[in-house]
Amino acid sequence: MKRLRTLIVDDEPLAIERLQILSADHPTIEIVGTANDGLEALRIAQTLTPDLIFLDIGMPKMDGINAARALGLMPKKPAIILITAYDNFAVEAFDLDVVDYVLKPVSSERLGRAIARASGAPEAEAAVPEVSAKTHSRYAHEFWVSHRAELIRVAAMDIERIEAERDYMRLHTNGRSYLLHQTISALEQRLDPEQFQRIHRSHIVRRDLITGLRHEGGGVWHALLGEDQAMRIGRKYLADVKRLAGK
Repeated sequence: MKRLRTLIVDDEPLAIERLQILSADHPTIEIVGTANDGLEALRIAQTLTPDLIFLDIGMPKMDGINAARALGLMPKKPAIILITAYDNFAVEAFDLDVVDYVLKPVSSERLGRAIARASGAPEAEAAVPEVSAKTHSRYAHEFWVSHRAELIRVAAMDIERIEAERDYMRLHTNGRSYLLHQTISALEQRLDPEQFQRIHRSHIVRRDLITGLRHEGGGVWHALLGEDQAMRIGRKYLADVKRLAGK
């Protein structure tokens, strides 16, 4: 079993100590050093060339986001797991192609899942260009969403429909739903219009799930999603939805 030579970066000594203790539960982890800020992390990483870095975000001198960018330019790019108390950097984390984004306080089980994702990362260099191409696409391919005490990735094409709930969007996918803090107009701009259709001021649906359109009279139309679900179409969006049927 290959051990991952790991560097811990955090400006809080207690946080470093906790990660050292948690890492003892995972035999694939070998702690080779610690650092207290991003600049120190870069210097140590250049010397030790670790396989994996547990990287905090809120640090002095150089924060974790900028450190991750710089670490990504190293000849031997380490896998990075962001471990932070802040949940508002998830989109930036995805752009940096980090392995995982873990919220504090970290549990051994949650850390184990992140380590499992990282275990193949150093050898997965062939997959990097494909991920990078997705990152630079005009439209989002994945979203980071809050779920209990962690953030998880949801593939855009797994999203069946989206409904607005005040300042949040509820993403429905595979029998589950997740809240995303974003306006529906901003989210619409991030979705591929060839794959998603806005049908109402509060609803977006995946186009391939629309099985038909039904006229209820009085100018009221519904989009049919499968056999047992119908969603009202807003008048403002009716013409665009009818184009799906060539009308």
